[in-house]
Amino acid sequence: MSARPIIGITAYEEQARWNQWDKRASLLPASYVHSVEAAGGVAMLIPVQELSVEDARRLLSRLDGVVLSGGPDVDPGRYGADAHAATSVPRSERDELEATLVEAARREQLPTLAICRGLQVLNVARGGTLLQHLPDVVGDASHAPVANDHGLHDVRVQPGTLLAKAVGWERSGVPTAHHQAIDRLGEGLVASAWADDGTIEGVEDPSIPFLLGVQWHPEAGDDLSLFHALVDSAMSRSHVV
Repeated sequence: MSARPIIGITAYEEQARWNQWDKRASLLPASYVHSVEAAGGVAMLIPVQELSVEDARRLLSRLDGVVLSGGPDVDPGRYGADAHAATSVPRSERDELEATLVEAARREQLPTLAICRGLQVLNVARGGTLLQHLPDVVGDASHAPVANDHGLHDVRVQPGTLLAKAVGWERSGVPTAHHQAIDRLGEGLVASAWADDGTIEGVEDPSIPFLLGVQWHPEAGDDLSLFHALVDSAMSRSHVV
């Protein structure tokens, strides 16, 4: 049996309740873990912690790929903006950790899939900016149409891109739950997918073998093509399990 690649997934740190406990916890929706497993990988959580770039490079050298997961809004101070009234309270330690991982993964050329918040972290880490409240821009809540759950909207993917190759389609409905999105693209990133209202829904970096960021939530749907593409790319770096 061939080795399965080890995929690190960034975790949340939030106040959480389970059994009789009410404590700060490192946690992650299990759908991320199940998606990596279903695609043939082994999932490993990366909790919020303070890491230097060198620490992060050593950590990532033990992995075969990484997923930057969804979550709360990125601190607008990281891209020189004041907070919008609808922007959530910053998780500064998580912002810093994931920005460090973005840089370390670039240096290591580690296969990377950035999802929702992860896409936004990637863009900001590359010097880009964000639209803090999409309803102000597009005029509706189509990107977060269901409270406390995922809705659905269509996405168009640019033919010939890495993203098009990964998903195998040019237009499809995708699970969505976000109120922020990319404004100015970060250095080296190119847009490869859009919603019908023009919102950027996917990016990649042509100089890196596998770096994809999507604004939607593939772990919340039935289409695991992005996880399969990540795991396939990670196979060449696989550690024996």
